[in-house]
Amino acid sequence: MKLPFHVNLEGKVAVVTGGSGVLGKTICHALAKSGAHVVVLARDMEKIESLVDEMKADGLLASGYSVDVLNKERLKEVHDEIVSEVGRCDILINGAGGNHPDATTSDEFYEKVENEDVKTFFDLDDGAIDHLFKVNYLGTLLPTQVFATDMIEKDDAVIINISSMNAFKPLTKIPAYSGAKAAISNFTEWLAVYFSKVNIRVNAIAPGFFLTEQNKGLLIEGDGEYSERANKIISQTPMSRFGEPEELIGTLLWLVDHRASSFVNGIVVPVDGGFSAYSGV
Repeated sequence: MKLPFHVNLEGKVAVVTGGSGVLGKTICHALAKSGAHVVVLARDMEKIESLVDEMKADGLLASGYSVDVLNKERLKEVHDEIVSEVGRCDILINGAGGNHPDATTSDEFYEKVENEDVKTFFDLDDGAIDHLFKVNYLGTLLPTQVFATDMIEKDDAVIINISSMNAFKPLTKIPAYSGAKAAISNFTEWLAVYFSKVNIRVNAIAPGFFLTEQNKGLLIEGDGEYSERANKIISQTPMSRFGEPEELIGTLLWLVDHRASSFVNGIVVPVDGGFSAYSGV
């Protein structure tokens, strides 16, 4: 990866939840290439170790821990290990989250049909919705409770949450995920105000449409061609393509660099190829 510009994060400890995902990996590499010691938090230890080994092979500072972001006691244990082995957190990237197929409707519009394979709003599973809200909202709140304790009164501590274009306008089929990401944007604004007197800036990035492990099944057909939904997304994106993970990095580095964005606080930045600006006509 070639950074779009250089910021100096030497001596900083950056904790990235959901760090082993497609976007998370790119974020981890960028922060480490800027000099930070990056701590990857995710559930799958095999993926964590693969990423950490890859980063170390490039001469970057990295370590990783397996943790469920909904397990606060485990988060506290990992926090203490990080403080002991690496240092106190300066940068927290809340990237853990995701959708759930049982919280997704089959169609964009309701039609009364007698087909048990078609999932309408009335068929959405409350357990899946509950878990989805927890992993997205609580999965941001709990790590912040644990790691923001390190940041109080530091000169340039930063929290960046990962929101979504769904937070601005809900996409069809995924009401729970849209609502959860709207909550992340709202929480970002709330945190920015709450921590404003103790030198912690809080902002969010709202990615548009990027191909990830989570959405690949919805956007790519078995033959490798774009799905109908993928083509519809691209038709509503003025730049007529999906984003590349590296295209998040300029915004990320701007927000984490105190010299560049010291007076930027409480905003949600779309990185969406113009999707949010296009009315469709």
